[in-house]
Amino acid sequence: MDGSSLIEHWGEPVVLALCGLAVGLGFGFFAQRSRFCLRAAVIEFWHGRFGEKLAVWLLAFSTAVVVVQALVSSGWMDISTARQLSARGSLSGAILGGLIFGFGMVMTRGCASRLLVLSANGNLRALLSGLIFAVVAQASLGGVLAPLRETMASWWVVDGGPSRSLLALVGAGPVDGLVFGMLWLVTAGFFAWYSGWSVWKWTGGMGVGLMVALAWFGTHWVMSNSFEPVQIQGLTFSGPSAEWLMRVLAEPGEPWTFGLGLMPGVFMGSLVGALLGRDWKLEGFGGGYTMPRYIVGAILMGFGSMLAGGCAVGAGMTGGAIFAVTAWLTLGGMWVGGGLADRLLDHRPPHRPQSTPGVGAGLGTAP
Repeated sequence: MDGSSLIEHWGEPVVLALCGLAVGLGFGFFAQRSRFCLRAAVIEFWHGRFGEKLAVWLLAFSTAVVVVQALVSSGWMDISTARQLSARGSLSGAILGGLIFGFGMVMTRGCASRLLVLSANGNLRALLSGLIFAVVAQASLGGVLAPLRETMASWWVVDGGPSRSLLALVGAGPVDGLVFGMLWLVTAGFFAWYSGWSVWKWTGGMGVGLMVALAWFGTHWVMSNSFEPVQIQGLTFSGPSAEWLMRVLAEPGEPWTFGLGLMPGVFMGSLVGALLGRDWKLEGFGGGYTMPRYIVGAILMGFGSMLAGGCAVGAGMTGGAIFAVTAWLTLGGMWVGGGLADRLLDHRPPHRPQSTPGVGAGLGTAP
């Protein structure tokens, strides 16, 4: 059965949901086994420790770039209609949203995808943070926080088309993007080798990147074989989290989507990885003082993701793999925001009271 017959038999919504389920299963499994986490990579980077967490993230990101650009340059995939390139974008939203998301990401000890992965491993802190993230994301998309988000996003906008493509702005093409990705992959391989050999570090990190590319390719395949208009889309967690929240609260009957299959797929894939690795463990809050931190961090991530147009995976890796300008600005904001949060909240220099000249002099105190 070819693609058109398959879609004609099952319908576009079901096929898209099945694509999301398959991608989610792979992403959840590889992310769980490799401990894929942008927050951990950011902290290692700002602490000058180029270790395993940074290596895993670089392997995932560079693999996504290489595979996506290889598909585009070979003519197997057309990304020109992707929202991150074709629609009007916000540069102010990308920068500020990235900063806010990165700050919240450190507070909750994980980005949106990491919270879902950890929830499947029995982490109740991540589960609560993920629920709050979904609520705030929906409120920022079309609720009480939407006017604030729209105002901040309107400060600096850019039209869709070549002006949103980083490759087009520098006069480059998909082949140049492929070469750039290969250079990043070599760099990631060096850091992976430098931090020590680990099978899951390599296969898991590259597997995460492959799932990012597969999401683009899968939805493009449905779009190419569909008789109805279908939007090509990539892997993201902010929109699907808000969508699942509304599905639970609203009456059933809405058509299935890619994101509707993605979320349970990631959860099940991570659960399988945790059970195979004997990592499943029920965890709660260590103390009452930690709960406000997680709640505030989840709120910041929910608003920041919608302001930026996606989460660490959606705006950062998915948009970064197609060289969307806003995605790279968001990714940079997340690294800066995460570094600031770590510096201000977790690794503040000890306070040293300044001595007042003359005080204590001649009182027989030791020098």
